[in-house]
Amino acid sequence: MNFPMFPVLVVALWMAMPREAQPASSSYNEAWRPRFHFTPERNWMNDPNGLVFFEGEYHLFYQYNPFGDRWGHMSWGHSVSRDLVRWEHLPVALPETNAVMAFSGSAVVDHQNTSGFGAPGKPPLVAIYTAHHTDRPLQNQFIAFSTDRGRTWTPYAGNPVLDIGEADFRDPKVFWHEPTGRWIMTVAWPKERKVRFYASPNLKEWSHLSDFGPAGSVQGIWECPDLFPLRVEGGERNEQAWVLIVNVGSGAPAGGSGCQYFVGRFDGSRFLRSPTPGSNRSGPPLWADFGRDFYAAVSWSDIPQRDGRRLWLGWMSNWEYAQDVPTAPWRSAMTVPRELHLRSTPVGLRLVQQPARELESLRIRGASRSLRRATVTEANEWLDEARFPEGLADLTVAFQPARAAARYGLAIRTGTNEVTTLLADPETGHLQLDRRRSGTTDFHESFPGVFQAPFRLDRGRWSVRVLVDTSSIEIFVNGGEVALTSLIFPKAGSSDLHFGILGNDHVAKITSLETHALSRSWP
Repeated sequence: MNFPMFPVLVVALWMAMPREAQPASSSYNEAWRPRFHFTPERNWMNDPNGLVFFEGEYHLFYQYNPFGDRWGHMSWGHSVSRDLVRWEHLPVALPETNAVMAFSGSAVVDHQNTSGFGAPGKPPLVAIYTAHHTDRPLQNQFIAFSTDRGRTWTPYAGNPVLDIGEADFRDPKVFWHEPTGRWIMTVAWPKERKVRFYASPNLKEWSHLSDFGPAGSVQGIWECPDLFPLRVEGGERNEQAWVLIVNVGSGAPAGGSGCQYFVGRFDGSRFLRSPTPGSNRSGPPLWADFGRDFYAAVSWSDIPQRDGRRLWLGWMSNWEYAQDVPTAPWRSAMTVPRELHLRSTPVGLRLVQQPARELESLRIRGASRSLRRATVTEANEWLDEARFPEGLADLTVAFQPARAAARYGLAIRTGTNEVTTLLADPETGHLQLDRRRSGTTDFHESFPGVFQAPFRLDRGRWSVRVLVDTSSIEIFVNGGEVALTSLIFPKAGSSDLHFGILGNDHVAKITSLETHALSRSWP
């Protein structure tokens, strides 16, 4: 939960603003309004919070300003979905009250009613969040509970439940650890570049277990941690490792804020990072996304065992320019929900992510096409015939390089004097995402640029999947081994979308190409 520093006087004056100052309701047809990514109806949004599944509903809480389209008055906005695609807005769940903002945190189903907030056969939802005090430099951890499926929330009378007297101590992520029969909390100690681990029998009393860090990327402050086990793709039965997520306020590979992770094991008290293969050292930082716009990512709690997936999403922006993006009456969007796995690679276990399968329900019937074994020229002629209503698309292409020294790739969302490109550069072993001519870029000096990600050939080829919405692209390379997420702001009112294969018939072959036109998930 990164945040600008506001003087207390300014906060007090802002609190006095009349509610009539709120922007008008949304039409959901504004320029650059995403059609299948979550956005608030109006006003400012940042970190996802309290992701939990309960009684058939996915809950998405988020950092929200009820009074304006810039950061401030942090409260928990709230939305629910039964399919991870179509969302219903609900009233603010945890409002700012009594000089205390509700910063980031998590939510769990207390199945065994360890907290005592529920009743036999009726487990409560419990939110664990950071109380940011605006009248003094202090952050501590509060809880609140709901007994009506998350529609109303009651703060615990004994708050705070964890207080170490620090000005920066935030973003608790809590889960039930079955082997030790207790709740585990991961919480960020931002300026120390550490994650602290605590345990509790009842969500009310917490004891310190251990600390992890500094490690990996330490240029920026540490925020929004998460800790969970993941199955290893293609591994032995029940083979898994633990993943510790640490979002960083600056120093990400594309610049500004980003999401790093560590792979290791958790013994119920400590997280132990795995060494890099062939080395006694832990190696360089691992990044969940190499694009400019993926931050504060956390996973859903209480996904049913019969489902078995680990699902997460992130805030689709960057703290360097988040408050300046040219949208109204809302500001900010979430990524699509993604499924997570671990994959064994020559350099160790790596995080793999793909759009949740529920996104396929947006594919327009009769508007999917496929092509096999084509030249670049043939693929481009085929793409010229593709149509994507409102510019919404899901495209997957597999390349087989013919020569190692030439660059090739995709032109995405092309228009008059506008294009976003993804180029493979075999000589450097990198992909390059270039959004310098992607549309409106002059609202902040750090928005345009070229951003790099590593890539490797898999049996002499590689593939890329691209999700395109009105103001974003999400790219997944080699089945999700590498992800790049980027905002783009093409010309307002343009509903057309064109793809193109960059290169020529002597540089690369197209082994497969699939396109799906998508429908909107919002009204």
